[in-house]
Formats: sequence, structure tokens, C-alpha cells
Amino acid sequence: MKAKSPNSIDVYVGSRVRVRRKTLGMTQFGLAELLGITFQQIQKYEKGTNRIGASRLQRISEVLRVPIGFFFENSGSGLNDGETSELTGFLSSKEGLALNRAFIAIEDPNVRQKLVALAKSLAVSGLSDNDSDLQDPVLNG
Repeated sequence: MKAKSPNSIDVYVGSRVRVRRKTLGMTQFGLAELLGITFQQIQKYEKGTNRIGASRLQRISEVLRVPIGFFFENSGSGLNDGETSELTGFLSSKEGLALNRAFIAIEDPNVRQKLVALAKSLAVSGLSDNDSDLQDPVLNG
């Protein structure tokens, strides 16, 4: 008998739990402790292996300080599945999370704009034609 594969919505909700937990710098063990469950259960939730019940999701949203809708932002976000997957992947990576935290900590909008311009100029060589909106004519042309 073939093992049942996780539902794509459960996987997505679990990935959103993981992104938010990591954004807050919280460990799986820390979240589990606050919820009164094992860290293995958190692992299963984050992988989508186990479905998160409504009351548990409510409690997770309280602990992670986000509205419940945060876990379902894929629908109506204006992003297609590829962009959502790319964003989730970026925020799930160690480097993406560190870059996100550092960027948020920059208060000066001019410094933020210069950092974006620097990142775009460094990335241009690796961009596909689909990413032409990132190619700044001032920097590249």
C-alpha cells in the first residue's frame, strides 16, 4: 500500500509556520514548549505530514503573533505559485532570513534603496529574461 502524501495546503501552512518561527528566531523546541507538544510534532506540522487543527492553528497564531490569515496568504496575494514558492524558499534559508532581518533593521530609506540597487547590480549576471524588471537601466546601461 502506497504511503499517503501530504496535502499541498497542509504543506503550505506548515511552511508559513516555519518561516514565521524562524523570522522570530524561535526554535522548534521553543515553539513546541509554548504549545505543550513535542518538537517532533512541530517538525511534522512544518513538513505538512500532520495537519494542524483549527484550535492548534489559533494557538500557533497567538504564539507567533500573526493573524490566522498569515498562514493562508498564498490566495489573493497577487503572487503566483512559483513566486510564493521562491519567496518561501528564500525566507526559509539561513541567508535569506539573515538578509531579511538586516534589511528590516535599516531605518534610512536611502540606505535601503542603495542596498537594493547593490543587490540588483550583483544579481544581474544571474538574471533570466523574465527578471528584466530587476535590471536597472541606470546601473546597466
